Amino acid sequence: MNNHAGISYSQGAKKALEELVNYLKNSREGKSPVVELRPMAELAADLNLAQQIREGGLNDENIQEFLHKYLDHSMHMHHPRYMGHQVAVPHPASAIADMVHGLICNAMSIYEMGPVAATIEREVVQWMLEKVGWQVEGGGLFTDGGSLANIHAMLAARAALDPHAWTKGVRQDMVVLAPENSHYSVARAVSIIGLGHESIVPIPTDRFEVVIPDTLPDLIHQQRDQGKAIMAIVANACATSTGLYDPIDEIADICQEHHCWFHIDSPHGATALLSEKYRPLLKGIEKADSVIWDAHKMMQTSSLSTALLFKNKEHYYQTLSQKASYLIHEKENPGYDVLPYQIECTKAAIAAKLFFVLAAVGEKGMGDFIENLYNNSRTFATMINNRQGFESNIPVESNIILFRYQPDKINQLTLREKLIKTGSFYITSTEVKGVRYLRLVIMQESSTAEHIEALLDKITEVAEGLN
Repeated sequence: MNNHAGISYSQGAKKALEELVNYLKNSREGKSPVVELRPMAELAADLNLAQQIREGGLNDENIQEFLHKYLDHSMHMHHPRYMGHQVAVPHPASAIADMVHGLICNAMSIYEMGPVAATIEREVVQWMLEKVGWQVEGGGLFTDGGSLANIHAMLAARAALDPHAWTKGVRQDMVVLAPENSHYSVARAVSIIGLGHESIVPIPTDRFEVVIPDTLPDLIHQQRDQGKAIMAIVANACATSTGLYDPIDEIADICQEHHCWFHIDSPHGATALLSEKYRPLLKGIEKADSVIWDAHKMMQTSSLSTALLFKNKEHYYQTLSQKASYLIHEKENPGYDVLPYQIECTKAAIAAKLFFVLAAVGEKGMGDFIENLYNNSRTFATMINNRQGFESNIPVESNIILFRYQPDKINQLTLREKLIKTGSFYITSTEVKGVRYLRLVIMQESSTAEHIEALLDKITEVAEGLN
């Protein structure tokens, strides 16, 4: 094997760590732009990517220089003016877990390949099931992201309604009822499992795109009168676009009354379960059949790390049914193999990242973190509304704030684009009922009222250049 790359773990890791520590310090202190978006060709040339791919050359002497450029041109997630997407600002403990797995590479889908990682996943899953209210009969696993989790959840719902689909093919009379603002991965999952995008029936929503539960019974009857079988009903907790929670308790009761599988897509908002103050936003979650809960959204865990939880562990066990004799066979096993029950074959120690964070901050510390972000977001929305020229007329239930600046005069997308180019802030944008909004996602406690005031000042300054 050609192993003359010239990077030793002791020296290479030491220099990489030095550069990462500097990156973290500069990001937290706001000394660098949040992001500086350059054309790909420029980045490839600056980093000398093509030559290094073909000829190698990265070594203990130049790795720090390479990483300095790499990090300098990356998104600075720990920057207090990063208020962009629902991606966690990772706790250092999560980064340490990544470093450990990066070296030992224990693919833990079968217990003997990663006994500690498999044990950690099982314990963390049990803890999350307890928070949902399913610690007795529930089951679940970690998977690589919410999109994959939604595929798996829809497979489970399909198996519950049509247990022969796995061997005999998918019947085409099944539909899924979901809000119009469901995450795109829900529609993608439904198509991937063989139903087709047209099998998704939109649930009516109010002016804030929150499900109107009173419309559900008629919609269910309408579909069944047309000969359709309802495979699942989906709710947002919270919606990716707005951060608003659908009325879970009411929807759950309707699903139980009409014998429909209830899936809660809650990669972002399920973490409110850890806050006494905001847990009521998820009232009724224990009545659902399946729940998605991302650690890499609100739990300070690096991507990807998603829990897929089932109220009934039998649904978890029976969704996938295949043989792989070199992996799945009778054996003496002191642990538990998750391989037969997940989509992935090889899987990293993704639950370990969340465990490291929880072990560092504790359950209460995580709950306090979530509560602070939700509290701060409400304060920030009030600040925005009190500023001349700004309006924030969408309720704030989580850590997502939607607002507009002089919407009758200024194109909000153009305004955002010009703002991002300054490098001073990173925010996003979305539409609600066809209306374009600027969008803040408050992911860290270091984003303060002072930063919001500075953002509003900057937006006003940029907008003046557009007039």
